[in-house]
Amino acid sequence: MAKTKKNAAAVALGRLVCLCGLAVAAGCQTDSHHAMGTGKQTGQAHNLPGIDCPLRQAGVDPSQLRPFAEVEKYIAFLDRPDRAAWQRPDEVVAALGLHGDETVLDLGAGSGYFSFRLARAVPRGKVVATDLEPEMIRHIHHQATVEGITNLSPVLIKADDPQVPGGADLVFVCDVLHHVPDRARWLKKVGSEMRPGARFVLVEFKEGKLPEGPPEAVKIPRKQLIELVSQAGLPFESEKADLLPYQVFLVFRKGK
Repeated sequence: MAKTKKNAAAVALGRLVCLCGLAVAAGCQTDSHHAMGTGKQTGQAHNLPGIDCPLRQAGVDPSQLRPFAEVEKYIAFLDRPDRAAWQRPDEVVAALGLHGDETVLDLGAGSGYFSFRLARAVPRGKVVATDLEPEMIRHIHHQATVEGITNLSPVLIKADDPQVPGGADLVFVCDVLHHVPDRARWLKKVGSEMRPGARFVLVEFKEGKLPEGPPEAVKIPRKQLIELVSQAGLPFESEKADLLPYQVFLVFRKGK
């Protein structure tokens, strides 16, 4: 009898997981054939629960995104197991000294490599994961929904608008700044949107020949990094020089 109940529970759980996956897919896909004038979207005809997709909130048509297979290759590269040996994500999150109730912005979150770890570090707080790429936001939204992570919110942003939440206690930026064309202007906007007393943590690749990282031509010297961020109204506070082998870990804080 107990075995029968366990089997029944397992079947029910399997159906629930399957239904959740379908619901996520339905929430972030656009049906090219609306139901005969009713305006129903994919999934609604099957009575699936609606998902508040961040791409729809941003006015993006998910049907125009790059194919999953293509995007998954890039996500696999970002999340590859050997990255942890030099990126040391758990040590980085620990070094942030979070108390568990903060609001954290993972600015330029990519695949959510740090976002999900940050969400675990602030169980009574929340993490806002932002990125320019709709495919990355779709991925983070899907994974967070399937895993039942309720304190992680993915948000699609524009290149010139970092959209820092007013209540953010920490803005975390890893391997992003060297991609920004107008860094001074972008950082100034970040600083202006941060609340007084909030921290800005910047991780960027060091200069020199390294086995990992971007081409030398796009790297930003440490001195220049400190000047750029400080001039944006975020004074330099501290550095964890020995934490990462290939990257700098710089901490700034907006004055009160």
